[in-house]
Amino acid sequence: MFDTIHDIKQAALKQISPDQQAIELATERQAQLTKPQGSLGKLEEIAIWLAGWQRTEKPKLNKVDTLIFAGNHGVAARGVSLFPAEVTVQMVGNFEAGGAAINQLCQQNGANLKVVAIDLDKPTADFTTEAAMSENEFLAAVNIGADAVSNDADMITLGEMGIANTTSASAICLALFGGTAEDWTGRGTGLADDAVSKKSQIIAEAIELHSEFKNDPIEILRRLGGRELAAIFGATLAARAKNIPVLLDGFICCAAVAPLFALNKSALNIAVAGHQSQEQAHVKLLQALELDPLLKMDMRLGEGSGAAVALNIVRAAVATHNGMATFAEAAVSTKD
Repeated sequence: MFDTIHDIKQAALKQISPDQQAIELATERQAQLTKPQGSLGKLEEIAIWLAGWQRTEKPKLNKVDTLIFAGNHGVAARGVSLFPAEVTVQMVGNFEAGGAAINQLCQQNGANLKVVAIDLDKPTADFTTEAAMSENEFLAAVNIGADAVSNDADMITLGEMGIANTTSASAICLALFGGTAEDWTGRGTGLADDAVSKKSQIIAEAIELHSEFKNDPIEILRRLGGRELAAIFGATLAARAKNIPVLLDGFICCAAVAPLFALNKSALNIAVAGHQSQEQAHVKLLQALELDPLLKMDMRLGEGSGAAVALNIVRAAVATHNGMATFAEAAVSTKD
């Protein structure tokens, strides 16, 4: 539970590390498995990374929680999305009824889906005229995200739903990493060129209004973010505190944790980017966050779908790491 923004900053700045002994044991095991060394490529790296954070030679994925946070944005009234804000409520209903892509993907990959809608009847303020959230609203959203992380999860995957949240994500990235509004503005749900241009102008307005806070990443998240982005940030803070590895979704999800990276360059070592989305600024953001995505599938749905697909890759890494025989066990000769 975070009582103040100072508490949030202290949690973000706290240094945590994987267990080096577990990393060494997992690395030694990879060297003994019945394959040429390094031949499983990133699967080996993922298994060793997971072992370090789970603090065991053989990591497990018995309990993976997929957390999807939903929120509404006041800036949606400026026409930055093809869809009205009420679609957020409708899609949450679809999640709850089991009809969305994320439902099918979680059923397929064995993750536990939890959808958390945050004050959908109360959009954030239009951040082109004032801060998106008051300090109390921001703290509440961060704590909702943190509280959603169970103590016994082996991994969490994160995602979001919120009409106009690509606008929020783009504004956060521009404030934190610089450049121009055009650099960070994409089509979102499928905007035409003129609408993208209007969207970038609106983002530029917001940055000008809040420019004095550009060196305060938490304040940037409060002023330009949404409740669902703040909740993703809070869930990541909680996962770090509990040494639970994190699988991130696309552009919006990565933008939500960008303030954490801006505060503490090592803070996202506990996280992996599930995919590179089709949103044009995501590749630039991944580079800024020093994250190498597991997949590139031209996806742009959101709702945690890219991370959900990538979870299958992580499961493959664990299966091969734990299940393969060693050369000694299989009585296979090693090279001379």
